[in-house]
Amino acid sequence: MRARVSIWTVWLTLAALSCGCSRAIKTTRNVPASARPVVKDATLQELLEAYNRIARGVQSLTATVELKPTAGSQYSGLIEEYHEVKAFLLAKRPADVRMIGQAPVIGKTVFDMASDGETFSVSVPSKQKFIVGPVRLEKQSKKPIENLRPQHLLDAFLWPEIRKEEQVLFEEFNDEKGRYYVLTVVRGGYRTEIARKIWFDRTDLQVSRIENFGPHGALLSDVYLSGWEPVAAAEPAAPSPASDAVPAFPRTVRIERPHDDYRLDLRVTKLALNEEIPADRFKLEQPAGAELVRVGEEAEDKKP
Repeated sequence: MRARVSIWTVWLTLAALSCGCSRAIKTTRNVPASARPVVKDATLQELLEAYNRIARGVQSLTATVELKPTAGSQYSGLIEEYHEVKAFLLAKRPADVRMIGQAPVIGKTVFDMASDGETFSVSVPSKQKFIVGPVRLEKQSKKPIENLRPQHLLDAFLWPEIRKEEQVLFEEFNDEKGRYYVLTVVRGGYRTEIARKIWFDRTDLQVSRIENFGPHGALLSDVYLSGWEPVAAAEPAAPSPASDAVPAFPRTVRIERPHDDYRLDLRVTKLALNEEIPADRFKLEQPAGAELVRVGEEAEDKKP
């Protein structure tokens, strides 16, 4: 008898909720068709071709950007935001890069830095210092902004091609921000490790994020790409097959370097792809009167 009464109590409670109290447990909201996100489908092969089309198609780049550096993070306990500067960026395969930063309005050079893939050099006129060192140097400065290196820009603008012999994993990723395809490129050897993760936003199937990893899974750089715009006639593609032509290029780029403890926000205001860039434009000479600082030699000098 008690069991029968309990069953009727449950049914009466559900009936009451469905009739008069439905708002307390359920809310229905219709999303208009115009506001529903578009989700596109693609195969692994189609995404590989789209990525490699840009990787092969961009052989050199000349750009004017608005650059805002941020040093530190919540993890380091100190965040320093620097004023936005106007910068001129040159990049050319395989690893040549140069960037000149100027203060707004007055046009005074704040920094000038270059790299050829083997060594880097940074000129800081305000401190009368000329810093040089090997690209592969892993020593980090206690001042995050001093970890800024010209070669770090290559991760964002000159992508390495995914070769046929490389192993690539394919997956979907969904969260409240959107839906994505993720390609994970792994490196072999005696131990398999992640080399890169390439994220495609499924609203337009454009690359939205590239993560680059070092040994032991260290996240070296996290690059966010957005504001993809068509490559205009004034931004010619490389003299390559039509299949390698670059249809669009990102105009907003964020480069995060967690181990170097800094972030760069760039907005491209002027762009030219695959123009011939003379080799001497990548050469950065030591300014007269500037102190030469060889990074990486401090430890050697302290040895007995």
